[in-house]
Amino acid sequence: MMDEQFADGVKIIVPTGSLGAGVREDEIAFGLALGAHAIASDAGSTDSGAAYLATGKSKNNRGAVKRDLTILMKAQAEAGIPIIVGTCGQAGGDINLDWTRDIVTEVAAELGTMPKIALLRCEQDKDTIKRVNKEDRIKPLPPLGPLEESTIDECDHIVAVLGVEPYVAALEAGADIILGGRSTDTAVLAAYPIWRGAPWGPSWHAGKTGECGAQCTEERESSGVLLTVKSDGFEVEPLSESNRCTPHSVSAHMLYENTDPYRLVEPGGVLDVTNARYVPLDERKVEVKGSIWEQQPYTMKLEGAGGGQFQTLMLVGIQDPDVLRDIDGFHDRILEALYQRTRSVIPAKDLGDFHISLRMYGWNAMTGMPVPEGTPPPQEIGMLFIATADTQELANSIAHACNPYFFHYPSVMDKELPSYGFAFTPADVPRGQVYEFKLNHVVETDDWTEFVRTEWIDLADTKQVEIREAANG
Repeated sequence: MMDEQFADGVKIIVPTGSLGAGVREDEIAFGLALGAHAIASDAGSTDSGAAYLATGKSKNNRGAVKRDLTILMKAQAEAGIPIIVGTCGQAGGDINLDWTRDIVTEVAAELGTMPKIALLRCEQDKDTIKRVNKEDRIKPLPPLGPLEESTIDECDHIVAVLGVEPYVAALEAGADIILGGRSTDTAVLAAYPIWRGAPWGPSWHAGKTGECGAQCTEERESSGVLLTVKSDGFEVEPLSESNRCTPHSVSAHMLYENTDPYRLVEPGGVLDVTNARYVPLDERKVEVKGSIWEQQPYTMKLEGAGGGQFQTLMLVGIQDPDVLRDIDGFHDRILEALYQRTRSVIPAKDLGDFHISLRMYGWNAMTGMPVPEGTPPPQEIGMLFIATADTQELANSIAHACNPYFFHYPSVMDKELPSYGFAFTPADVPRGQVYEFKLNHVVETDDWTEFVRTEWIDLADTKQVEIREAANG
């Protein structure tokens, strides 16, 4: 049952689709004026690849994240409402989480505030994952098969994706700011309404709708939305008065990063919106009713990432008419020549497991699939060379060996050698290590605390602050 104080609904400010993307002070003020009870935002995802989990780095600029947090923490201190942030530091591993923690404590010192901060850690050690794997509690997600111990060893960092429960527990314990490790975007937004007794179906659906901020609106130049979760549904409206939500913009977001527009799998259950109805309340606001939460056995998704081989790149622009008339044939011929060139100048014992690929930008670089017959030739293409090898030095050597062919190889052999336009000088660009997701599995558990550790920082506790300062030198 919802608390009586929330008779008009539990109101959540979602300031942006991802922390660091740009919070707007006027939008936060607008949400507070409407009586917001909490601020919740995602701060990362797997969208940008495995490197951010494997290395513990954030793809977001530190200054941009600090700017957003400064605005939000000012609002939190003035309004006395909690801030909830999920997937901190882009990937939600311990290093990513600590990076965000340090920004928060820095901002708090500058603002002169003393929030009680909960850190929800969900990074897993390899021994734990091996143990639960032996207990047959880890199941693969398509297209992977059973998890091998060697795959676990290949991971630099492993996280278990959080649902709402750790956030609810932190709110119950009095957190002013919650910094979560890797979490479902939806859980971060659904946690506060669920803690306040709102129904799980509308809470999860509201969270899914608002996970990307203003992406569920008609005009996405603004940043955030306000979610109001009630006993029989939820409402969503932009935080910008010049923007608007429509039934189409709101309902369409169920398709975002989800293969089924009616069902969304989350830790511990499935959100079913098959019978949901979307009704405009005015020109800006949409009401949604009919969302259902189906409780299921509890699982947490495992994400693991690690480093592999190394790569070196070269890029040329091509306007040669002979190449453009037969791009597919040229691709196959030059790729074969590059392999032959590499094997002729670098001893086989040194090459190891290497690979060369060419991506024809402006033709089929994204898919690598043949284009439909009859497609007219482009005006130009960019041909990207990628050498992958066991060391950076070897990848560089392959690029150096291939450089003359990559620059001059003709499409028609009995003509003068062409020259293609290198984008850079030096032509080869060492890219560094290749990072890959190794795990795409779920782990079964009867108790989410098995995979979550909550750490507290109380900036009002002078002794704790002194210990932290001493530890940081």
